[in-house]
Amino acid sequence: MTLKWMAVVVATVSVTLGVTGNVVTLAVNGGQLPLLVNLLALTTTGTAVILAVVAELHDRLNDRISALTDFLVNRLREIEERSGDRNTGFVEGYLLSHGQEAAVVPFGRRGRGAAER
Repeated sequence: MTLKWMAVVVATVSVTLGVTGNVVTLAVNGGQLPLLVNLLALTTTGTAVILAVVAELHDRLNDRISALTDFLVNRLREIEERSGDRNTGFVEGYLLSHGQEAAVVPFGRRGRGAAER
């Protein structure tokens, strides 16, 4: 069960217990539950409702980010399909037109080792 639905269940149970406790106490004694019990039920309900709303907003944001990521990946693939072939042909044509292969020159060692040579 997701966090959102667990929070909804906790809020529902808390409200139900608070209302039922007050109704039973009113019927039996003609009063209500102690203030601390009522405040605990209201605090639990309020916290659970806020948690459920935040969890729902998080799920929506996560869905939007996933959709945006998928869109960007598809768009980048489309751009790569269009431009990849042209660039490849350009590089191959450039290399074929020059005929000679470039000489490979190794890099020297970096740092103090290069200064010692």
